[in-house]
Amino acid sequence: MDTIFALSSGTAPAGIGVIRISGPGAIAAVARLAGPLPPPRTARVRALRDEGGALLDRALVLIFPGPATATGEDLAELHCHGGRAVLAAVCAALGRQRGLRPATAGEFTRRSLANGRIDLAEAAGLADLLSADTERQRVAALSAAEGLVSQRVRGWLDRLATLGALVEAQLDFADEDDVDADDVAMATVRSGIAALAADLATVLAMPPVERLRDGVRVVLAGPPNSGKSTLVNLLSQRDLAIVSPIAGTTRDRIEATVTRDGLVYVLTDTAGLTDSDDPIERIGVTRATDAIARADVLLWLGDTPPPRDDALWVRARADATGRIALPDADVSVAQSDDASVAAVWRHIAARAEAMVPRGDAIAFRDSERQACSAALAVLDPDEHDALLLGEQLRLATRSLAVILGIDATEAMLDMLFGRFCIGK
Repeated sequence: MDTIFALSSGTAPAGIGVIRISGPGAIAAVARLAGPLPPPRTARVRALRDEGGALLDRALVLIFPGPATATGEDLAELHCHGGRAVLAAVCAALGRQRGLRPATAGEFTRRSLANGRIDLAEAAGLADLLSADTERQRVAALSAAEGLVSQRVRGWLDRLATLGALVEAQLDFADEDDVDADDVAMATVRSGIAALAADLATVLAMPPVERLRDGVRVVLAGPPNSGKSTLVNLLSQRDLAIVSPIAGTTRDRIEATVTRDGLVYVLTDTAGLTDSDDPIERIGVTRATDAIARADVLLWLGDTPPPRDDALWVRARADATGRIALPDADVSVAQSDDASVAAVWRHIAARAEAMVPRGDAIAFRDSERQACSAALAVLDPDEHDALLLGEQLRLATRSLAVILGIDATEAMLDMLFGRFCIGK
């Protein structure tokens, strides 16, 4: 196997640049640059020199003999000065050594998976951690990267293995006369299957972790001149939409992403809902109707009841002269009243919390939920035939094992590790 290297710290320039080397030739490669090496897992300053003896940098050198390393193989790190020219010179010197090459995206973590240092669920959590933009995303990703999802799945697999052993025992000794013992064992199997199915159903009832990244879709809808554009500007604290007393000013959807209290919201201002002979305006109304149907939270700013029972009915422009009372509205908002805008956000947030994973929950990614769903689909605790029960357990085991990367295809791995930076 090749020995790989890459800059694993942030983009230069920086105070320090960490170059990581992993593979069978990692320690020897560093020795060729630094001379006598420090003891394993001990940092020492060494002069790094190229093959001609020219000084490249003075850096901290650390070596980690495998297999008890992040990648499961010999690993080394050079903590250099973080200038572009310094890092380029050191990487160039490494690249000129036989058997060394630059790493591809995610290759260090992929080697960790291949060498059994992490499983697929932990790798996916690490990928999410690297791309986390909010505190909620970080917490959910860290729980997966630290193995909480894997622990849950391994627990299920252990239970399936135990139940499978009971079924196999019944099949092996089916010709014996102890019918009562057989009945007790099979009742235990059916009870175990029912309990596992309940656990899987609980996981599937929770939102996927992707909701934290994709955000909650908040759509503002209503007739023309109902205050949608004004409200989207107030909610986002930006001048996103043109505000005008002329009906039909907004003709297409306008979107803005807002992060509040660790949650991502995608605000969408839509065209006013009206009958029109204008073909452009009709397109806008069609798009608004589609946005209403797909909204996670619908803010309805009309004076008539909203088109969805779960809509948040907003009495907009509450401070305008002559505004009618809307006793059934959920909240009133006025451009001049910051407290009323905050009240709208509280209503939105209360609904959004039910659509994203709880902070204390172990959140599963969508692909992992699909595996759980496949396992749940084959489990039938009402089955009495031992052969069919054994087949259920086998199929459920195969589905759940995919979450940990067992029998994962190369295509799945390519999709995952392509999300990593080069030095990870």
